[in-house]
Amino acid sequence: MWSSQSAPTLEPEELADWMRDPSKKPNVDYLVVDVRDEDFIGGHISKALNVPSKDFHKDPSSFAAQLAAPKKVVFHCALSQVRGPKAANAYLRDVVAATGSNQQVYVLQGGFTSWQLRYGKDASLTENYDEELWKHNY
Repeated sequence: MWSSQSAPTLEPEELADWMRDPSKKPNVDYLVVDVRDEDFIGGHISKALNVPSKDFHKDPSSFAAQLAAPKKVVFHCALSQVRGPKAANAYLRDVVAATGSNQQVYVLQGGFTSWQLRYGKDASLTENYDEELWKHNY
């Protein structure tokens, strides 16, 4: 069981390995939760669930049923410096620790900004990628 500690980081390469592994299934073995708000444009990790941080933080436990099934949950935002870690830690505290779940919770290192540099053009890992947007804004 995970304690009230902070969620550890997960390297983008490890998440990409999970996604490429045919024995691992999204929403069963892992779930990616993207907490970007209006900046959820220009692409996202394939099969990621977008739960804007402004909605998530109103009541993290209200998302418990939606996020409970996967063995591992990976949160991220643009850089995974504020919104992603804050959401992961709130979920870890308010849901995982509160229910005694053994679900593993992570924060994607570097967020989507880092992800898109490595995997933006890989359509098997990234959906709706707009290279021009990232070229000019990040």
